[in-house]
Amino acid sequence: MKTNRRDFLQRAGLLATATGLGSVIPGKTFAATTPEKSENIILASANSAVADTVAGKVRGYIRNTVFTFKGIPYGASTGGENRFMPSLKPASWNGVRDCLVYGPICPQKANSGWSQQEYGFLYQWIDGYQEEDCLRLNVWTPAINDGKKRPVLFWIHGGGFFSGSSQEHPSYDGENLSKLGDVVVVSINHRLNIFGFLDLSDYGNRYASSANVGMLDIVTALEWVRDNIGRFGGDKDNVTIFGQSGGGTKVTTLMAMPSAKGLFHKAISQSNSIVQVATHEYATQITGYVLGDLGITRDSIAELHKIKPSRLLEALSVAEQKMGSKVPANVGRSGLQPVVDGNILPSHPFDPEAPAISGNVPFMVGSTRNEASASINNAIVENLDEEGLKKRLNDRFGLKGSQVYQVLRKVHPNVKPVEILSFISAQNPMAYLMASRKSAQLVAPVYLYMFAWHTPVLDGRPRSFHCSEIPFAFANTDRCEHYTGASGEARILADKVSGAWLNFARHGNPNHKKLPEWPAFNEKNGATMVFNTRCEVRNDPDNEARELLQRIFYNKEV
Repeated sequence: MKTNRRDFLQRAGLLATATGLGSVIPGKTFAATTPEKSENIILASANSAVADTVAGKVRGYIRNTVFTFKGIPYGASTGGENRFMPSLKPASWNGVRDCLVYGPICPQKANSGWSQQEYGFLYQWIDGYQEEDCLRLNVWTPAINDGKKRPVLFWIHGGGFFSGSSQEHPSYDGENLSKLGDVVVVSINHRLNIFGFLDLSDYGNRYASSANVGMLDIVTALEWVRDNIGRFGGDKDNVTIFGQSGGGTKVTTLMAMPSAKGLFHKAISQSNSIVQVATHEYATQITGYVLGDLGITRDSIAELHKIKPSRLLEALSVAEQKMGSKVPANVGRSGLQPVVDGNILPSHPFDPEAPAISGNVPFMVGSTRNEASASINNAIVENLDEEGLKKRLNDRFGLKGSQVYQVLRKVHPNVKPVEILSFISAQNPMAYLMASRKSAQLVAPVYLYMFAWHTPVLDGRPRSFHCSEIPFAFANTDRCEHYTGASGEARILADKVSGAWLNFARHGNPNHKKLPEWPAFNEKNGATMVFNTRCEVRNDPDNEARELLQRIFYNKEV
């Protein structure tokens, strides 16, 4: 979520093999070394990496034996008369289209995270350029046109439902993961904020889908994978969707969408903090404020297609200020987001239960240990004392502040006060809640994890901060040295984490020989893989604290 990511923290002739991977058997085998150290050999020429798509030929390049294609159109422009409409397939082209650089990103507010030095240092955002012609995807693959069927990992970026892109973080680069696991990695841009989730359904049948077109874009991208990925060495029948923060919410939302059924076969949700999205009643309040600021009425609704994107974003900011951050008990978070409309999205993603439509889809879910790292960009908070901690909890939780303090201190008696603050986020309890609801279906397995490794950078103050597991899952700890310090310790852990992601994508089971046995989660065992220098499985590590925070964040008691 943006407020929690940026402001708060913000073959043609070469066949690659997964060096040392060998045969991968669920629960037993994954032997690999993360391919982070390389000579960065690039081959970019007229005929070195040309692949066919349904719409036409595309040219990429080869880097370290991995074929890379960036900015492939999977949909038509969403501007003008296509604004607020379900995405259309891209027009075909003649000749070979160059796909060498990332494509445009959806219009969004400027990234204010750069104004906070330590956040900027950690995240090293790649902001990109903004256009409504933003339906683009990227592909990394060991080979093209070789007839092999490799697992496909389909990455969905974070930033809530209002910001971010497929290239926003250096950690999103798919080269190392593709090379390590002999898999195809895909990442996408899609519509966000007012362009992807403005509920205009009360203004005519033309706009019946407007509240969810951002999610329908992702479905269109998955359809592109179904129709094209075989030419890129991938298996359309073995697709794993995975995403972090807002991307994790998009994953669970797709799990509840009939139009996405059958387009993916496994799902991983990282640091998702909600199990509900919006209701029509809530969404249309935002719409009313937006239209009021723009001076648009029912009779002039067509004018929305002519207004500049920057002006639409201004109107959305006004609406968000008027709405405030408080939300009803049946709404996941404040602001624009998918809407339960009874059609595109028949129900909340994981409320009151896990979606039956994806009951047969194996699921992995988890969070970082210190999602709410409190002393990034504020080193003095490291000196917080016990009385200061109590005051902060009382300020945040009111009458429940004392209870929150007592329970978290009981569960975590030996940590610094600042670390107690870092434990107070919705991601940890919601991951457990989603695992519980998924396991209750008794159909497909669910695996729960917690990423607890502390970064050494910035004197270790960020700890295991929001987003910190991403370069480990992508085997990018050297590429993301500002996150990890590019240490050998980080590289060893990345081998274990990326191995789990790869085995899950291949088999629906994250176990491999470099980890202790990781049981599927159920309410009785509470099994949670804790990723750290020493990885171990623990039974509901936070227990009483997790139960209290789950009640607070799920029931919205404060």
